[in-house]
Amino acid sequence: DRAEMADVEYPKDQEPYTGNVCCIGAGYVGGPTMAMMAYKTGLKFTVVDLNQQRIDAWNSDKLPIYEPGLDEIVKAVRGKNLFFSTDVAAAVRESAIVFVAVNTPTKEYGFGKGCAADLTYWEGAARSISGNSGEGTALYKGMKIIVEKSTVPVSTADAMTCVLQNNNGGGAADFQVLSNPEFLAEGTAVEDLTLPDRVLIGGQQTREGLSAVEALASLYARWVPRSNIITANVWSAELSKLIANALLAQRISSVNAFSAICEASGADIDHLMTVVSSDPGVGAKFLKCSPGFGGSCFQKDILNLVYLCETAGLPHVAAYWMQVIKMNDHQKLRFGKLVVQTMFNTINSKKIAVLGFAFKADTGDTRESPAIDICGTLLGENANVCVFDPHVPESQMRYELKKFNNDSRLSCAKDEYEACDGAHAIVVITEWKQFKALDFERIYKAMAKPAFIFDGRNILPHDELQRIGFTVTAIGKPKTWSWRQDVH
Repeated sequence: DRAEMADVEYPKDQEPYTGNVCCIGAGYVGGPTMAMMAYKTGLKFTVVDLNQQRIDAWNSDKLPIYEPGLDEIVKAVRGKNLFFSTDVAAAVRESAIVFVAVNTPTKEYGFGKGCAADLTYWEGAARSISGNSGEGTALYKGMKIIVEKSTVPVSTADAMTCVLQNNNGGGAADFQVLSNPEFLAEGTAVEDLTLPDRVLIGGQQTREGLSAVEALASLYARWVPRSNIITANVWSAELSKLIANALLAQRISSVNAFSAICEASGADIDHLMTVVSSDPGVGAKFLKCSPGFGGSCFQKDILNLVYLCETAGLPHVAAYWMQVIKMNDHQKLRFGKLVVQTMFNTINSKKIAVLGFAFKADTGDTRESPAIDICGTLLGENANVCVFDPHVPESQMRYELKKFNNDSRLSCAKDEYEACDGAHAIVVITEWKQFKALDFERIYKAMAKPAFIFDGRNILPHDELQRIGFTVTAIGKPKTWSWRQDVH
């Protein structure tokens, strides 16, 4: 009962959890998180997924996701105390703590279409857990502890508890559902897991709920300082992840909005952000302009927040957060339009080299990548688009771009030089470090003239490129060139 929260005493001197752990979902969250926990705790962790191809990849030398340092962690514990399997039932039966890290995409149908989270996989996981929690199942102090690792709507833990209890078939397990949202940034996931700035655990404020919270906290406490482990009620924990991502995305959209003002006024976005970041109340993080944010979390979580506000009767709040996404969509369209306008308002049959397809550097994730819409704009203008990304396979690029129905004009290069050979323009979308070290003298000689560069990340040496002969256009930077004679 919420009114009694303050009267429940947190468990003292509870023995740490030493049993088996399993995780349902072998994606970007479940795989790396369980690998690190197995590496740091020495306990047995089993990651299960119904996708045989994904499990096979986790058991191979080529993991299904790219994260710096992840290979070393997985190979150090795989086959010893970290296992990947499709046998969900066995893993659930032998584990008293079960993480749920399944996909919760935005609904594409029915009520809440385009905003609400689709909890189909989540409910399937709950039913699978309850169906394998009967007699003989592993318990901790009579409890089966279920941990929400996926980003879910507020009150999902209550719904999961209902599904679990009503499908247990008379089993003896007392289900305690905790919220333990991940705060990983793709590209630095291993670092974030090794030294997390916070671990949030939300649970029911009852004696049993707090005991479950402490059991999970004891796992993290094997390598995370207790001062970095935050406990809360389950509703606060569920909402915290949405709010954290909304604020980060808002910051990116704000900077991108400022970049448009800079281009119109002749100001420099980097000068502006240097001044702004000197204010300790603002800080320096997430102040780089870009072609837009991407990844699996920001847009999905804001849409989830918008739907929550709408269903709670808060239309003005919903509209406020929806504007963050609208600004992001505008930035992607604006960048693509900038390419076309700068190149004499036509890119028909011109080769455009696109460097980077992942939504950010140091990951192979292309979900909601700004490259998708930008390449779509270029293909829609009948450009011949040649893409290179060091960690995104051609099959993934083609999958993301198939909706534009212009496959014949799309090609994928084996390296940057092949992509740029004969190109009229280079469009930098992902901030891979290797793009800064290219031989631009060589590239310039192999391009059509005038040779255009559009730097969507402001990572290239613009003065040096102009000295070589490139026509450089960058987001948030003063214009240095225009083919129009009436530009003031």
